[in-house]
Amino acid sequence: MPRISLTPPRTLLMRIGAWYSRRTYGKVLDPGQAYGHNPRVLFSYVRLEQRAAKWNALDAGLKHLAVMASAARINCSWCMDFGYWEGHEQGMAVEKIESVPRWREAREVFTELELLVMEYAEAMTETEPAVTDELAAALIPRLGEAAFVELTAVVALENWRSRVNSAFGLTSQGFSESCQVPAKG
Repeated sequence: MPRISLTPPRTLLMRIGAWYSRRTYGKVLDPGQAYGHNPRVLFSYVRLEQRAAKWNALDAGLKHLAVMASAARINCSWCMDFGYWEGHEQGMAVEKIESVPRWREAREVFTELELLVMEYAEAMTETEPAVTDELAAALIPRLGEAAFVELTAVVALENWRSRVNSAFGLTSQGFSESCQVPAKG
């Protein structure tokens, strides 16, 4: 149960946001509804997300695995649900998407670089970040400095998303269910 009302004032910004959300995702996103109680925060957050969506130094698949590993570490069910849908939309293998929360036990599903990226995302997500010099040194030559900076920033952004959504009490919004293959009748 959300800790904050998901019915903010119906301002012009909220009506435009709801229209865009329905058009892009098929439904109005709960985090947007929660942020809608403070238009300045909502507007700043949306601008940050718009700008972050243009980052392109890091491979999109690696970026997505990092985001999901961070969300899984924080245990944000809303983020995991949406992340499953996003991965599906990107064409990522379902086996990879489903294995992210237990990537250490499913190492055979991932490449060595994907494992390093998820390890980095988790280490960065710890309450006291646990990134080591060795981990950074293993990633920088493989990714390049620009992609390493982007990886670090996208994990920090996912920490924001996951921690805010968890604090708001937001849970699954049914995105992953829309990706399931329907049972034969």
